[in-house]
Amino acid sequence: MKKLVIVESPSKAKTIEKYLGRGYKVTASMGHVMDLPKSVLGVDLENDFEPRYMPMREKKDLIKELTGLAKDADQVFLATDPDREGEAISWHLKTALKLPDDKVKRVTFNEITEKTVKKGIASPRAIDGDLVDAYQARRVLDRIVGYKLSPVLWKTVRKGLSAGRVQSVAVRIVVMREREIKAFVPKEFWNLTAVLENGEKKLLRAKFLSYAGEDEKTAVSSEAEALAVEKAASGADYTVEEIRRAEKRRRPAPPFITSTLQQEASRRYGFTSRRTMMLAQNLYEGVSLGERGMTGLITYMRTDSLRLSEESVEAARGLIGETFGKRYLPSSPRVYKSRGNAQDAHEAIRPSNPALTPDMTKPYLSSDQQKIYKLIWDRFTASQMADAIYDTVTVRIRSDKAGERSCLFRAAGSVKTFAGFTALYEDTKENDKSDSPEDEDKNELPALNEGEKLLCRDFEKEQKFTQPPPRYTEATLIRALEENGIGRPSTYAPTIGTILDREYVEKEGRALKPTELGTIVTELMEANFPDVVDTEFTAHMENELDRVSEGKEPWKDVLRQFWGGFSESLEKAEKNLEGVKRAPADEVTDIKCDKCGRFMVIKNGRFGKFLACPGYPECKNTKSIVVETPGNCPLCGGKMLEKKSRNGAKYFGCGNYPACSFMTWDQPVKDLCPKCGKTLFRKNTRAERKIYCADPACGYEKVTGGYKNKKDAK
Repeated sequence: MKKLVIVESPSKAKTIEKYLGRGYKVTASMGHVMDLPKSVLGVDLENDFEPRYMPMREKKDLIKELTGLAKDADQVFLATDPDREGEAISWHLKTALKLPDDKVKRVTFNEITEKTVKKGIASPRAIDGDLVDAYQARRVLDRIVGYKLSPVLWKTVRKGLSAGRVQSVAVRIVVMREREIKAFVPKEFWNLTAVLENGEKKLLRAKFLSYAGEDEKTAVSSEAEALAVEKAASGADYTVEEIRRAEKRRRPAPPFITSTLQQEASRRYGFTSRRTMMLAQNLYEGVSLGERGMTGLITYMRTDSLRLSEESVEAARGLIGETFGKRYLPSSPRVYKSRGNAQDAHEAIRPSNPALTPDMTKPYLSSDQQKIYKLIWDRFTASQMADAIYDTVTVRIRSDKAGERSCLFRAAGSVKTFAGFTALYEDTKENDKSDSPEDEDKNELPALNEGEKLLCRDFEKEQKFTQPPPRYTEATLIRALEENGIGRPSTYAPTIGTILDREYVEKEGRALKPTELGTIVTELMEANFPDVVDTEFTAHMENELDRVSEGKEPWKDVLRQFWGGFSESLEKAEKNLEGVKRAPADEVTDIKCDKCGRFMVIKNGRFGKFLACPGYPECKNTKSIVVETPGNCPLCGGKMLEKKSRNGAKYFGCGNYPACSFMTWDQPVKDLCPKCGKTLFRKNTRAERKIYCADPACGYEKVTGGYKNKKDAK
């Protein structure tokens, strides 16, 4: 072994080692190997914000192993992810392994293909100090906010809470939407529709627009106004006053960036942003494709750029021409412009090899991996296809009735005359007003002529009320964060995961709703740390971090500017909140305390929720929250319960404890053993995945092909 390549993950290592072949050893660091200490701030505020990085305790053996491999190598290539975080991991690896400058090289891969990997190894560079500084600025900034604000929340609300620079803004956005919903006052309006018939006895529906002679649409906001229109329009003479025909085109959406991929996966499949990024990471690092071996399927998935390589565009155009025909190809390749604040460090998310169609990968990918790959492949390919074309027709109709005001009605319809990119892909919509002609009116209009008389067959009135703005979903919150310049591609998923995990926000279906805790914390932050939860201030800080990564601003200057105002707010808050308590109300249960008879309440502890007597400190009785699960104890037949150990680990035990001491880490399932009829259990570890019977006298387990005796399976 002459050359050592260090990446973050084992799957990425396998893929790259396959491409490099003999002479290279590729291994994984399993992420960061150094970080700030967990128990203390780890930043010297008196010494110009100097951070104190330490080797991670759990990585001690790995660092020793990597140090030995590096010592035996002639050259060490640090091939961590191509972003700030990846640059920092490489920098820490160089430090932890004590690598001399002349021995270490930095390489990056936007996609993990043989060509790109070999090109990257052949064109190494030094570690980018500007990217490392941008990482340090973000890490230290977030550490200061978290470690200085959290104690304030502990004293005022409850122990164990945390605050974060980006997460606090995300929670506030959700809270502000909830305030809008509560303050919303619905307004009445009426939809009025004339059902008309032409000379060929064909019907069409026309919506009331306005009284004739009025420039704007007439608002109908009460039943009296609706009845007045009905009186004027019923029994009137209807005439086709104007017909407008037009051809409309729809352009395809651009290829995915991180935020749009997360949004579309959420709308289409209900995936959390965290799950989407995990699946995309799998596809980027490499998946085994049978005889092809480990293969990287997509380009780097943390990006805000819409740029595409010429090679990938030409590959897509060739495939489109072969599959759909030349008519589906625009005359020249499509070029998409990134947002103004985009870092533009990488390409858009696309398939590494467009020739690998979803049909070809389907046998080798999990169902969810296939969904994400197909989504990326379809969107990328469609982004280079021709416009969809629609013939639209808009008809204005006038009603005239003696003694009444004349009314104007509108009917519209569209027909898709050329599918274009929609032959392959169409976006889903969520809480959006689409600009698609198809969404104007999907009813087909009969043939009409200007001046033609129509007969009114019915007049429909529908009372409606305006609706409050919808709660955010993961998809729409990511869009709000992106539009406000909050966070960057790598932060959307962890931010949303954090505010859910810490119970500042909860889900109702797919909607995000602030908890009482989240609302209280937000109100405290608004009153005492307005800059920290201000969207404009946070967006400004993100731009400052971008300037650091571009080498335009020293990273400690950003910290100095922030610390001045923040330290003043911190000092004032500690005085203003002295003795103040604002804890969420405890949730009272119908479970009585065994010792004093009071109804117990749900408390939050270090390892999750538990039951506690509200009579504390007179009564200190506590209980774990018991959740019933399917199935019965295989020993005594008692009900199986889900429990938590003292360190928060979930396990399952018999409800007859202590009379019966049966417990297991494996989850009971509703299916019964086909041999003895007792409850089956699911084991799901890296070493073993099976469903089995826990009765030692039975010994059945579910393997591929059905149930099989354990002895036979061996």
